[in-house]
Amino acid sequence: MLKSYFKIAIRNLVNKKAYSIINIFGLALGIACCLIIVLYIKDELSFDHYNTNYDRTYRVVHAFRSGNKTADAPQPAPEEYQVWGNAPIAGALTNEFPGIDKIVRFTSNNSFLLENGDKRFQEQNLVFMDSTAFDVFTWPLLYGDPEQALVAPFSIVLSESTARKYFGDQNPVGKTLKAENSFYFTVSGVMKDIPRNSHIHFNGLISMSTFIKWRPQIFGSWGYVDFYTYFTLKPGVRIADMSARIPHLLKTYYPEYNTNDYRVKFEPLSDAYLKSLAGRQPGVTGNYSNIIIFGLVGLFILCIACVNFINLATARSMERAKEVGVRKSVGAHQSKLIYQFLTESTLITFLSVLLAIVICLLVFPILNNITGKSFSYISILDSQILTGLLVTPILIGLLAGVYPALVLSRFDPVIVLKGKFNTSARGSLLRKSLVVLQFSLSVALVASTVVVYLQLMHMKNHELGFMKEQMLVINYAGDEGENFLNRKLEMIKQELGKNDQVIGLAASRTVPGGFFPNAASNFENPAGEMQSIAPALYEIDFDFIPVYQIKMAAGRAYSRKFMADTTNSMIINEAAAKLLGYNNPGDIIGKKFSQWGRSGTVIGVVKDFNYKSLHNKVEPLALRFADPDSYGNISLRIKTGNIPNTIRELQHTWERLIPGRPFQYFFLDQSFNEQYQNDVRFGEIFSIFAILAIIIACLGLFGLATYATHQRIKEIGVRKVLGASVTSIITLLSSEFVMLVLIAILLATPLSWWAMNKWLDGFAYHVTIHWWIFMLAGMLAIFIALATVSFQTLKVAFMNPVKSLRSE
Repeated sequence: MLKSYFKIAIRNLVNKKAYSIINIFGLALGIACCLIIVLYIKDELSFDHYNTNYDRTYRVVHAFRSGNKTADAPQPAPEEYQVWGNAPIAGALTNEFPGIDKIVRFTSNNSFLLENGDKRFQEQNLVFMDSTAFDVFTWPLLYGDPEQALVAPFSIVLSESTARKYFGDQNPVGKTLKAENSFYFTVSGVMKDIPRNSHIHFNGLISMSTFIKWRPQIFGSWGYVDFYTYFTLKPGVRIADMSARIPHLLKTYYPEYNTNDYRVKFEPLSDAYLKSLAGRQPGVTGNYSNIIIFGLVGLFILCIACVNFINLATARSMERAKEVGVRKSVGAHQSKLIYQFLTESTLITFLSVLLAIVICLLVFPILNNITGKSFSYISILDSQILTGLLVTPILIGLLAGVYPALVLSRFDPVIVLKGKFNTSARGSLLRKSLVVLQFSLSVALVASTVVVYLQLMHMKNHELGFMKEQMLVINYAGDEGENFLNRKLEMIKQELGKNDQVIGLAASRTVPGGFFPNAASNFENPAGEMQSIAPALYEIDFDFIPVYQIKMAAGRAYSRKFMADTTNSMIINEAAAKLLGYNNPGDIIGKKFSQWGRSGTVIGVVKDFNYKSLHNKVEPLALRFADPDSYGNISLRIKTGNIPNTIRELQHTWERLIPGRPFQYFFLDQSFNEQYQNDVRFGEIFSIFAILAIIIACLGLFGLATYATHQRIKEIGVRKVLGASVTSIITLLSSEFVMLVLIAILLATPLSWWAMNKWLDGFAYHVTIHWWIFMLAGMLAIFIALATVSFQTLKVAFMNPVKSLRSE
């Protein structure tokens, strides 16, 4: 019997090629989109799962509450915390909580000039880390002893790819790397490259004992921020019990606990990549909201594809009616007919799944380029994905096919075979409702795509308050050796400035969009008291503010006319002035400050500029005149003439002045915009799926229009005989579909407006959602709907009425 069902189902598919192609291809597109989204979500959710202690690993997040000194102040909001913290918290946790199994600290990224023979690189992403690194994280060593690899000072563990750069395929353990032309690291291990789906990445680990030897004083300072702290719990220990004892820990170990300016809490490793709202992350982060949005988009598209199937199946009821009548008249039971139609729907779904897999394999290279993932046929061979692909034909086939099967199997054979059968008003209403649902979802996706595009353009073109175009930055971060490049910095700047393509140049520790520290500081507030805050810190030279064209709100910039500026002056931004209680920036000029061993007076306030992503509001910032050994970047504003030639000339000058250090540069606008890489990817992926949703909806609409016009061919013939014009017939056939799309627009507008407002809440600076966005999406939907049905309406409108009425 089952064999007979399949034979009949295949015969029906072959006989109705147009119907089969529309149904299979439309459903395949929907399933392919859904499969891609599932793979993307699965990959995002897989971050950090490679750690064997994943469920028992936590990290410390810190809240430094600048200017808030009341002991009864409310607990900090989640976004007030940051992962970057101090060193002493690790020791306090170890002493206070016996339930902690292992704890590890590591610093922010560092850069060193490393060399082995003729192989010399300015190596980025090197961190100092405790010897317990391999107890907390699952990072297998290819060479070396994980227990001893990070114990001795000046030990370094290299990633596999980094080790290959310097030593090829040989075992480098015990060999040395010269650093900064003055000291040596001993290679104590080589570890496998960290998996791509990790929120932490680096090129090498330097023993924390090295850092302790260089700067022992900071390891007892609660105010020095440069450490990330992670720990694992012993089996059976509850993190909630430990969290309840945090106040006792701070009272015991933190000397100024009652001021309420510092709080900590614990965050599970499972939240680190997708759910953490804390700032100053040690690596890349995802967006859980985007995961939910993509999941909904996948369901929307699959829903649209299933609606196509139901609509086309029920629309064919006129054609299948006589078949059902004949079958029933020769004794076929309703249940047998239901099985037959469900077999057909399952077969269509099965073929659609196979086509969907082919589509995915074809688009994986493009998808990988957009998302930064590495999808391949192996991704589909995952056991969970395969199970889903096997279940999908049955599930969708049954869910999408059950209604058409029930409708077709209930036909009365006597009425059908007499030719008196007509589709019911209820069936017609269902099809219209499903079309409205399709286009509601499609219009919502189109309107949302427009909002995403406008926001991305807003981020790209927003006035940041500083010059980022035409800015070439030479990065020489590190310079830790005895032959300080910074000692010759002024001479180097002068030589580089002799190039006639250089408009201006400045030196600094960081640049906008780059990594920066926070500095525990004290400023005189309006009451004359010294108030503690911890603003972000830029360490700059005399030329930084004018070269970057940062405007002054009050006072003046650093000047060579006042050499005392280098030791006893400070510049802050408007946000810092407001935090200290000065609504008028000019009122803080001349007020006292102290910061990192330096004291003096505030000489200027710069206008707020967006030194971080537009996801964040401008936060308090101190622009300190840099100590001689703090610089790591030279910013050059260059002309837009022959840029490649300018770079070659600058490189030649650099190599002549500093032959031992690589010429590393980047363009600030490109570097700054990398902060929005995830947003750009989200916009691109969202746009692609919105377009595919429209295509799938149009396939269904095209099929529906084909059958609708076919049913009205004789009516159109009569109208033409009675004198109806082609225009009136086209209007008659198209108006019904246009009305359905108009209803869809009305339903989609509030849905997309609400969803996009929620998405825009993630940006401190964002566009306003205007009414014309929905009008544009609606007009586009109407145009697409008309274009889709126009082929069939024109074909019927121009048909010779003699042909359509011949059977009468």
